[in-house]
Amino acid sequence: MRLTILLFLMVLVTTQTWAQNRKRAREHGVKIGVLPTGKQNAITDVQGVLVGHTTLVQGSNIRTGVTSILPHGGNVFQNKVPAAVYVGNGFGKLAGTTQVQELGNLETPIILTNTLGVGTGINAVVSYTLQQPGNEQVQSVNAVVGETNDGFLNDIRGRHVKEEHVLEAIRQAKDGAVAEGNVGAGTGTVCFGFKGGIGTSSRKLPSSLGGYTVGVLVQSNFGGVLQIDGVPVGEELNQFSFKQQITEKADGSCMIVVATDAPVDARNLERMAKRAMMGLAKTGGIASNGSGDYVIAFSSNPDLRIPYTSDTKTQTVTLLRNDEMSPLFMAVIEATEEAIINSLFMAETTQGKEQRVVEALPVDKVLKLMKKHNALKQ
Repeated sequence: MRLTILLFLMVLVTTQTWAQNRKRAREHGVKIGVLPTGKQNAITDVQGVLVGHTTLVQGSNIRTGVTSILPHGGNVFQNKVPAAVYVGNGFGKLAGTTQVQELGNLETPIILTNTLGVGTGINAVVSYTLQQPGNEQVQSVNAVVGETNDGFLNDIRGRHVKEEHVLEAIRQAKDGAVAEGNVGAGTGTVCFGFKGGIGTSSRKLPSSLGGYTVGVLVQSNFGGVLQIDGVPVGEELNQFSFKQQITEKADGSCMIVVATDAPVDARNLERMAKRAMMGLAKTGGIASNGSGDYVIAFSSNPDLRIPYTSDTKTQTVTLLRNDEMSPLFMAVIEATEEAIINSLFMAETTQGKEQRVVEALPVDKVLKLMKKHNALKQ
């Protein structure tokens, strides 16, 4: 027993040390797009946004987890935020979409987990919301919970995600740098045949374009033909979906969360969400038949908060004009593309269920290809 524990700890330490050597795309000179990033190049560059993870790596078969995204650190139910959902391909389970589409707001943290953990996520978010001070009279909660299927590496039928794991991810949520790769909801995912995971990126518009920030976080678990900043990496590595029409598949899913501090309402947030799918397409994703590709977009702008109760019958807000939206569209596309690429660069080779192994993106080979195509930037 002691030997088993010792071996497990050795593997854990080795994995953690190796993971610390992984670098994000920009640290290797892969700079996607033309707009500048925020300070952390993460969704948390959007003021008020918090991210938390619970990672479950147990034995040889459990490789899963939970990721939470909070639009602000206060009581979200009492101070809702404008939000929208766009469905790129609907083979998935994104709970809470109809109310978001109907009312144009978000009233809970966003939870990402595995496919069979959505129900657990809903229950946990309901418990969290009902227990918050000020919500003593609340009798309806619209929990927003999304997923991807990590069943290739994870014993998904074991339903190992519990309510306490979801609540812990919410409690752990913080600003600043965001852990990426094999963490939280990305622990057991696969992307373009390589190890996928959590990835994030941001863009900061210059003051002449409003000075707004756009941040994106993804849970990557899909297929296609990988491209990195236009370089045909998947093709040159001979790793892509439907190769020689044999067993390679493209099915999977991608959850995309878009945040901004720009004063935009649900209608223009939906327009921004649509552009996130363009960022996914630029990486070579194809939104296959069995891929649930969803985008949730929200604005954290404090002036747009929607109070649960109010003494007034109207609300007056200042909104960005349609003609001013194009820079935000561009920011979403660039940040989504880079977030997906970061999820690959930061993910680690993983062995999981039935001793299956998914290799990490071979960064050294990728960088040689990027140099070959003159795509590395100093």
